[in-house]
Amino acid sequence: MNIHGYTRRDFLRKCAGVGAGGFLLSNRALQVHIGAKRPNILFIMSDEHNAGVLGCCGNNTVRTPFLDALAQRGVTFESCYCNSPLCVPSRLSFTAGKYISRVGAWNNKCWLPTADYLSLPRIVNAAGYESFLCGKMHYDRTRRYGFTEIGGNMNNSDKTGKGGRRAADNLTPKDGISGRFDQFYTAEDSSVLNHDRKVTAGTVEFLKKRKVSDKPFFLVAGYLAPHFPLIVPQRYWQSYEGKVPMPRIPAGHLESQPLNYKHLRIAFNVEDVPDEIVRKGRELYYGLTQWLDDEIGKVLKVLEDSEVADDTVVIYTTDHGENIGEHGLWWKNCMYEHASRVPLIVSWPARWKGGQRRTQACSVVDVNRTIAELADARVPDDWDGDSMVQWLDDPKTEWKDFAVSEYYAHNIASGFAMLRMGKYKYVYHTPADAEHPAERELYDLSKDPGEFKNLAGESKYTDRVAAMHTFLANELGENPDETERRCRADYAAGYSRD
Repeated sequence: MNIHGYTRRDFLRKCAGVGAGGFLLSNRALQVHIGAKRPNILFIMSDEHNAGVLGCCGNNTVRTPFLDALAQRGVTFESCYCNSPLCVPSRLSFTAGKYISRVGAWNNKCWLPTADYLSLPRIVNAAGYESFLCGKMHYDRTRRYGFTEIGGNMNNSDKTGKGGRRAADNLTPKDGISGRFDQFYTAEDSSVLNHDRKVTAGTVEFLKKRKVSDKPFFLVAGYLAPHFPLIVPQRYWQSYEGKVPMPRIPAGHLESQPLNYKHLRIAFNVEDVPDEIVRKGRELYYGLTQWLDDEIGKVLKVLEDSEVADDTVVIYTTDHGENIGEHGLWWKNCMYEHASRVPLIVSWPARWKGGQRRTQACSVVDVNRTIAELADARVPDDWDGDSMVQWLDDPKTEWKDFAVSEYYAHNIASGFAMLRMGKYKYVYHTPADAEHPAERELYDLSKDPGEFKNLAGESKYTDRVAAMHTFLANELGENPDETERRCRADYAAGYSRD
């Protein structure tokens, strides 16, 4: 079993390569490595797609026929996790092939350490591919990390690197509820809908023009749906009116949550949301997910009719999930399954039989490695993750069965990290200050899929908690307490844009 770990000394040695020239292996050290005919790679990444709101993942209410059909032609991974439940850190981790704490991708105001960072598109370009981006990857306006952008400029933010922490005792509720709930309604247009129509148009145009004789491509189609605002055409909402069940929140559960999750509810102003708004929001979310499925269906239909269909691997995933009221939370930002687990479908009928499933844990850095192996690209020694190609080829392949995710962004008192290993999920919340010590969560997902019974405080699980914490720290290269201190220092310094 290839379970790799890092000592603190290894971590410091690897980080010593950070500087104006990038990490360890510079771009100049790359050598073009072109072998036999390799597949094109169409990577479709949505935004905020709850893995439980997908037909092929067992939801009998939502209508996602195109993604369901993709799953029938491919392999569905039931326990895939994002490496951070927030847009920019998740996407930067995918771009860099590393956990967010190893590249300083702390929040939505961050970028990778250098503009010429040795990224996934750069290593596949060096292997003879052409890498394209159509849609949002939440990059800074000055950085594309090896992608050629098509379909229009959809990445134009200015990153500052700034951030902070909430005072641990600041648990005073706000008046009213978040203004985001005012954007729960039906309409034909919205910022998300209009953006994603451009993504579909740009991706379709590209696929129609692509020839078998062209270089292999790595194309990322970056959708925003089903991210809020939850605005969708009337016909999509009507399909779900009165059909989506309300969240189950047992008595006393909210009070028992870790301090950080209490902060998330207060800071995002999502406490005591009226039932009618919760119900409408969940219905609209289902409708927006179906709308996204229709857009992806347009892309898949054009690919099917194109010259390059047989030679193209299609991968579908998202950057993180959406809580939609579960556990009293909305949006993402936590390690509950609704936010940290993501859908993953990999389809290439020329190589892999369709309709297969994999149940063991993996994460998006493993997807990154898989893409690199399919492209026959040289992967830097310090990347995280493991290729799943052999596991795709043979379901009996021994697999590591673990995933790591981290959150050091906004609206919390301290950063936290998660390890899913086998049937257990462990979450470690770093100390907020001297008066607020670390908190731990441990769930047996086989018995408690809703994550309502925290086992971390039970004596019979003491050894398991200790072992999982040690494994988590080794995998990340340092204890999360050290990571939190680095994050706070980076937030205080910010970036210079000179």
